[in-house]
This record gives sequence, C-alpha cells and structure tokens, in this order.
Amino acid sequence: MYDLIAVNYDNDRPTVSARELHQFLNVKTAFTDWFPRMCEYGFEDGKDFYSFLSESTGGRPKTEYQLTIEMSKEICMLQRSSEGKQARQYFIELEKKWNSPESVMSRALQFAQKQLDSVKAVNTALIEENSVMKPKADYYDNVIAHGKSVNFTDAAKLIGVPRNRLINELMQAGYTYRDGYGDIRAYQRSIDQGLCKHKQFYSDRNGHSGIQVLITPKGIEKFIQLMRTNVESN
Repeated sequence: MYDLIAVNYDNDRPTVSARELHQFLNVKTAFTDWFPRMCEYGFEDGKDFYSFLSESTGGRPKTEYQLTIEMSKEICMLQRSSEGKQARQYFIELEKKWNSPESVMSRALQFAQKQLDSVKAVNTALIEENSVMKPKADYYDNVIAHGKSVNFTDAAKLIGVPRNRLINELMQAGYTYRDGYGDIRAYQRSIDQGLCKHKQFYSDRNGHSGIQVLITPKGIEKFIQLMRTNVESN
C-alpha cells in the first residue's frame, strides 16, 4: 500500500513528486500543461507545493514540484478516475500513519536527538578550539606578566597574523622602517612610547650595527588593536 507512490520525508511534512503523481494518474494531458492547470484551483507555491530545478544531465534543468499530501488528495479528486480514487485512499492512509501518536512521538524524539547532537558538536568544537588556544593564551599571559619583549615571529603568533603582514602593517603605520642596509628598525617614537626595543647583536668593521627589533608587551596590545582596526576598515 505504501509503495503506491514514492513519498519524500526530507521536509517537515511528507510530499510527493507532481510528475510521479501525474504519471500514476495516467493523465493524457502533457505534464507541462497539466500542472499549471491544477494550480489554477488556488494552490500556492511555498504553501501547497515547492518548486525546484532538477539536476541537469546535459540538457536544460527541468522545473519539478513536490506536493503536500493535502494538495495531492485534492488533485486526485479533480481527476474523477479510478486511479485518482486509489491514490486518494493511499494518501488518506498515509496521513493517518503520519499523524498517529506513535509517529508524532517518534518525530519529536528524532528532533530532540538532532538538537542534542548539534549541542554535542558545538561543545566538541569548543573543546578542540580551547586545546589549541590555551597554549597560546598561556604564552601570551607569560609574556605580559613578565614584561618580555619578543621578536616579530613570536609577536605575530601572539597577535594572530602572519609575520610578513605584521611587519608590513607596522611599516605602513609608521612604527618601523627599513634602513639603507635593508634592516628593519623602529622609529624613535615607537621606542619612546615603549612599543618597541632595539637589540644590537653585532657591529661590523664598517660601523654597521646589526639591530633586532623587539616588540614589548605594551606594543603587543597596541598592535592587536591596530590589526583589528585595519581588518574592520577593509
């Protein structure tokens, strides 16, 4: 009985294919003429049926329709045929089963399980994110608490941006620059404001000093705001 016409249960209520119903009812009128004629009886897209384009197999996609059981029953009555009567009885029995207390409870339990699975998925994602972020947060807290100054690589990790992007952003904002040797240096105002430090690690015979720019904890906090502002403005 329940294999008479395929039923789709993907939505919040059962539906059937208009094209399959047309075929079962053995309607002589072409489907493309028949269905618009049925819609003239007051059926509405989005309420009584749902239209969509079928997947293309090389030609143009066809417009298909999924009909509610209520609309399907009314269409069966309009046909005034033995096939229409048979299909209508089929849909009546289907409705009884769909609306039975057992089916209603089953759907409610399924919905509750989906909600629970969704919450579990979110919690799992949060736990995984926390396991990744906690070491970073601990390192950040350690830097801030102990007043450590860090190089561009570690500063970029703390701020959460690529190293090269951090360097470029600081240059564009006027905190650092490249000298004649191509080395990155901090402007004096950045040093005076306590955002950056210079660490000398060599001096060659020509009098050129190798300088490493370090970002202070105050600089980390300042440049986090800088990165955030630049993202929002873009």
